[in-house]
Amino acid sequence: MTALTLSTAAAPGLRADALVVGVAKGSASRPGGLVVAPGAEAVDKAYDGKLAGLLETLGASGAEGEVTKLPAPSGFKAPLVVAVGLGAVPEKDGAFGAEALRRAAGAAARALSGTKKAAFALPVGDADAVGAVAEGALLGAYSFDAYKNNAKDPKAKDGKGPLADVVLLGAKPRDKAHKAAAERATAVSEELNRARDLINTPPNDLDPEAFAAVAQTAAKEHGIKVTVLDEKALAKGGYGGILGVGAGSAATPRLVQLSYTSSKAKKHLAFVGKGITYDSGGISLKPAGHNETMKCDMSGAAAVFAAVVAAARLKLEVNVTGWLALAENMPSGSATRPGDVLRMYSGKTVEVLNTDAEGRLVLADALAKASEDKPDAIVDVATLTGAMMLALGNRTFGIMANDDAFRSAVHEAAEESGEPAWPMPLPDHLRKGMDSPTADIANMGERYGGGLVAGLFLKEFVGEGITWAHLDIAGPAFNEGGPFGYTPKGGTGTAVRTLVRLAERAASGDLG
Repeated sequence: MTALTLSTAAAPGLRADALVVGVAKGSASRPGGLVVAPGAEAVDKAYDGKLAGLLETLGASGAEGEVTKLPAPSGFKAPLVVAVGLGAVPEKDGAFGAEALRRAAGAAARALSGTKKAAFALPVGDADAVGAVAEGALLGAYSFDAYKNNAKDPKAKDGKGPLADVVLLGAKPRDKAHKAAAERATAVSEELNRARDLINTPPNDLDPEAFAAVAQTAAKEHGIKVTVLDEKALAKGGYGGILGVGAGSAATPRLVQLSYTSSKAKKHLAFVGKGITYDSGGISLKPAGHNETMKCDMSGAAAVFAAVVAAARLKLEVNVTGWLALAENMPSGSATRPGDVLRMYSGKTVEVLNTDAEGRLVLADALAKASEDKPDAIVDVATLTGAMMLALGNRTFGIMANDDAFRSAVHEAAEESGEPAWPMPLPDHLRKGMDSPTADIANMGERYGGGLVAGLFLKEFVGEGITWAHLDIAGPAFNEGGPFGYTPKGGTGTAVRTLVRLAERAASGDLG
């Protein structure tokens, strides 16, 4: 893990391998060329006030995430200066927002892979800025090297490990607010990176049993109560959805309950995660080209797991229960067939028209179970539908809910966390498409609006009178393109920060 330190040391005398500064574009109200951001005054002074001009000569524009490297000025202990773009100078007051700082720190940390120590002299005028820079740097430094033999071999061309140490200049180690912001950033980032590790782990090493074992180990470490239902307990309890999805695999399903409790809690949240450790589509087999990244179909469960552990580490004054609905969806002689009817944990029957619409089946059982505790709100997280990707692209997740105020609260939590999300409706007229002549409901409905249809299906399994929201993270959960900001290629850990922020809001009594 990358280490984080707060320091008020002067930039010139700090021993480090690199010094990170921020630069920005001039804006309409603040015209001009490249602007050196606050925090870099000592560096600019050492260049006789010509740092911006020098960077422009090297081609720097200040664009978001742009990285330019140059030799440090004479007298500096660090040999390298890394200038990272913050985008345009904000029109209102010139103060850079948390997400701009987070992305810039992430881009710089990525650019410094293979480096031991870097000092970040980015704008940290208040505790929020300290937290944003810290979070961005810790998330940007992430790399998944578990399966690369030469990852830590300095002689290998691609043997660069992640940035080892981050020092935040201008952040005061004795300031309570600064210290708290750094501690929060560390806890959330480390758990989010743990979620990324799980998502990136090959499915031959992360089946439901293995995922449950990881959860048990973490729960023991952080004082979280854990219960694991294996296939026998699931059969005895009547969890037809989870068992039906896992029926075709030699790897048996699990339902994991993680319970973090606070003696000062006045609210109780339940988080439910889709944990399909590999999704072949089952008998409704996915076409060629759609299987290669299906290890990421447990991203929702990974996010829920990480959020519960982060809540425990932060000692939030709210009770949080996480439910991980874990199964592997495979085709075999024992697999569920299109046309089969499953009796769910709630007692409702479901006609399975498409075995590749499996996530909603495992979630249905977990939602019904979670409802029994009568939490103040339930939030489920799932890589559920390709339709949501078509609607919102690959960087934004959709939010559906049975309560408009709660949907707004979840959206606000996402925005506060820097996670792109968008509220989506649950139109009543789409429910009719799931009517079945054989069962209470079918697991498929109209083709158009498929993401909304899936949300309507899940709504059927939420207990009466319980506030609920559904996050469809199919787009942003796994980044198949190049890395950007603090987002790596591969598993992203999407929704972890939104869930943690929602838990913080619940602790303060603000659930919408």
